[in-house]
Amino acid sequence: MEERKYLDSAQQSSAIGDMDPESFRIYGHQVVDWIADYLGHVGDYPVLAQSAPGDIRQALPDRPPVQPESMETILDDFERIIMPGITHWNSPGFLAYFGITGSGPGILGEMLSGALNVNAMLWRTSPAATELEQVTLDWLRQMLGLPHPLFGVINDTASSGVLYALAAAREALPLHIRQQGIAGRTDVPRLRYYASQEAHSSVDKAGIVLGVGQEGLRKIGVDSEYRMDVGQLEQAIREDIAEGWQPFAVVATVGTTSTTSVDPVPQIADICERYGLWLHVDGAYGGSAAVDPAMRWTMAGCERADTMIVNPHKWLFTPIDCSVFYTRKPDVVKAAFSLVPEYLRNTESTGEEVPNLMDYGTSLGRRFRSLKLWMIMRYFGQEGLAARIREHVRLAQLFARWVDEASAFERLAPTPFSTVCFRAHPSGMDDESKLEALNEGIMNHINAQGRFFLSHTKLNGIYTIRVAIGNLRTTETDIRDLWVELQTCLKDISYRQS
Repeated sequence: MEERKYLDSAQQSSAIGDMDPESFRIYGHQVVDWIADYLGHVGDYPVLAQSAPGDIRQALPDRPPVQPESMETILDDFERIIMPGITHWNSPGFLAYFGITGSGPGILGEMLSGALNVNAMLWRTSPAATELEQVTLDWLRQMLGLPHPLFGVINDTASSGVLYALAAAREALPLHIRQQGIAGRTDVPRLRYYASQEAHSSVDKAGIVLGVGQEGLRKIGVDSEYRMDVGQLEQAIREDIAEGWQPFAVVATVGTTSTTSVDPVPQIADICERYGLWLHVDGAYGGSAAVDPAMRWTMAGCERADTMIVNPHKWLFTPIDCSVFYTRKPDVVKAAFSLVPEYLRNTESTGEEVPNLMDYGTSLGRRFRSLKLWMIMRYFGQEGLAARIREHVRLAQLFARWVDEASAFERLAPTPFSTVCFRAHPSGMDDESKLEALNEGIMNHINAQGRFFLSHTKLNGIYTIRVAIGNLRTTETDIRDLWVELQTCLKDISYRQS
């Protein structure tokens, strides 16, 4: 263990308040300088953390500090202990899951939000936080081409948003579940909601939390492009009604997690209206693309959704977390969640003009998330955001074309956005177990090299490598280098196996 520096007795005697402003200024400058250098050279780090399980924990003391420690020691430990255990999501080589970016204006917004440290639970607890959130989300609504009016709030993630959407859908039923619950009630039929086989796992989890259960979610099959089969959806609804189930909601996806496919929302909306079901659209990934007018097709039918999610922290360069929840029926969402104890009652926001954001979900505490999104939207503007989205889509189409033209690789799903699903498939190798081992080996080898980080999924049981382009720092040079590395890796593994 390195020798630790402690505050001297004079510093300790005055340390009954906060860090003094001048010390904050000194260390703040150091931290901002560090961040600027990091963002400028983030590609020099191995993308995937190189530490082994337990390394970070073992490098830290077992007991908390009793005496104050100097900021020099704390920052040194950040570099020495924490940084080796960081997977660099801001790296141009981060192509796993969904590539995200903490952009410069967004990081500055986080710093200001941390300094203000407001809780936007009530309008009165920081009017600017509530009103800026409403203005910013209306700006985003306009950028996405969605109709007016839509009420929006910012949550941490889409996992919270889908839970709130389905809770509202359940509240819309004339069953008084909020007051009386479900357990032990013979007058409540079995509830069922629907999503495709490609829907995000948070859709399952929401049913678990709401008491509907995993059996309450019926997964609908997909077509050859991994989009929900609307014929199967309507058939499933009819079967369930005949068997005594109470259908109450459908979750459609704009940009599924594995393949980024877009469910046929207009046709799903028709079915929901026909059977009186709540329509929730999960546009966490794909929804952001609509800031480019050329990608507005992704929003087709979404104006008919009761609730919808878009995640700026996925593809609008906003530091995590920032998930936007829109609804046409804020009164129903509020009815599902609003609970105002005496100590939160106030006279400033008794009408509808100024909402209390705590009324639209389970969280009382609400961070000032809109500040960073507002700063990003102003700094880049819609044209700047759209240009960056277009470039990511262009890079994905370029990569997809290389895959299509290569005899030893094959694409396994359409590429509507900036994510490419593919695998190596050399001529004459058709045994699926060998192909899975080959592709897993290729992905693990590339990840171990440190320049790139890829992830995988399975499509129809086939091991599939994903390249998800969404980082501001990823360039065509990076994508070309990845393609060379993939081909080299395939040759090396094939040579060793021969």
